[in-house]
Amino acid sequence: MDQKDNLMEKVKELKEMTGAGFSECRKALVEANGDLEKAVEILRKKGIARAEKRLSREAKEGIVDAYIHIGGRIGVLVEVNCETDFVARNEEFKRFVHEIAMQIAAMAPRWVKREDVPEEIVQKEFQIYFEQSKAEGKPDHVAEKIAKGKLEKFFEENCLYEQIWVRDGKSKVEDQIKLMISKFGENIVVRRFARFEVGKE
Repeated sequence: MDQKDNLMEKVKELKEMTGAGFSECRKALVEANGDLEKAVEILRKKGIARAEKRLSREAKEGIVDAYIHIGGRIGVLVEVNCETDFVARNEEFKRFVHEIAMQIAAMAPRWVKREDVPEEIVQKEFQIYFEQSKAEGKPDHVAEKIAKGKLEKFFEENCLYEQIWVRDGKSKVEDQIKLMISKFGENIVVRRFARFEVGKE
């Protein structure tokens, strides 16, 4: 068997082992100097890189939805992004975005995610909870634990993704978003929102 036939046999074997395409297998074997194990590792690393690229791919399509609560005293504008125009035009996606707007109207979150909360506010809230516990006579380590617990509650009440989904009263908004991601097979992100309530800043 000459060198070319030998390479072809290894390409076939690698293809069966990994399920990768013929040209990808050939490139990996050339890169690995014919070493099957190294070629498998090269293909695995490339596969992981592609998956991570997909997960971090920015969702640039989507829609802006508006919800005005009965009586016109509360109004919400929300932008929810997805990866393709195909999903953006899907009726189920549109309904979901409208439900997000209704969630914002009902629960009045201040931020989308906990990462959006300014650090100075996080520190200020923690300090308030810590001082409250200290004033009740709790030792430092107990006061710190209580403050951390209250801070988690603060995130749950004020960050959209961490709020309880009003439609079922059990799951979190983030869980519902993940269900939609799973259903449509692409990234879905609440980008931003604005909530208006008559007489309130």
